[in-house]
Amino acid sequence: MSSQHAKAPYYFVPGPSQWPVLAGMSMLLTMAGASAWVNGHSWGMALNIIGILAVLVVLYKWFGQAIGESESGQYNERIDASFRWSMGWFIFSEVMFFAAFFGALFYARSITMPWLADLDHKVIWPDFAAHWGNTGPAGTIESFQTMGPFPIPTINTALLLTSGVTLTISHHALRAGHRAQTAIWLFATILLGAIFMGFQAYEYHHAYTELNLKLTSGVYGSTFFMLTGFHGFHVTMGAIMLSVVLYRVLRGHFTPEHHFAFEGAAWYWHFVDVVWLGLYVVVYWL
Repeated sequence: MSSQHAKAPYYFVPGPSQWPVLAGMSMLLTMAGASAWVNGHSWGMALNIIGILAVLVVLYKWFGQAIGESESGQYNERIDASFRWSMGWFIFSEVMFFAAFFGALFYARSITMPWLADLDHKVIWPDFAAHWGNTGPAGTIESFQTMGPFPIPTINTALLLTSGVTLTISHHALRAGHRAQTAIWLFATILLGAIFMGFQAYEYHHAYTELNLKLTSGVYGSTFFMLTGFHGFHVTMGAIMLSVVLYRVLRGHFTPEHHFAFEGAAWYWHFVDVVWLGLYVVVYWL
């Protein structure tokens, strides 16, 4: 929040805004392009890129407007409470989002696979083996190797856990009024997130080129790339959020008492850390 926090004696209500509509249209373009891209349409990638750029522009303008309102002293404790509730419910929606994918993984692995391998189905698919990472009951999937926990997933786990520590140190430095230390440790957090994404990109390249593990590699490939890919997207978004916060720290925004933008981004980053721990155990170890 702004250093002018708690000056306004009222509950600030912004005027009519075009940003929600533009944000919805931009996200629609992004997902339509992504859907077309994975289904082999030549125009899908271009539409997806246009949609992503449009989303970034809308976010820049929309959040810039909110930051301006905060820095001009229009927000108070009531707005702060609204932001906290909103961020809390947003993170809850993200929990449900990942719960759906974890649920799909559990259903495919613990219910469907044993069912396809039972005695009744042996007549139809006698060669089907109920091990996770199989090529399907009809053998129509190209053979591939599954992804193990070493070394990259374990390194990435250490990176994210360390980033949670550096972010906490940065937060304590901000609360103590040490702006330089806040910026240093916040930058370290962003750097660790960037290294994480670099390792994940290398892991994907290794999976496609050396393990023949692809999005089309049956239910194993689809659940692996959907879970890890969406998590990587969330890490990227979290790093962008923290980068904006770092820019604001360097501009002199926030006070030790009022800095919800920092706290909201930190909540999100810690959520991403927790999701990765679940992924690390369920996807790579089990």
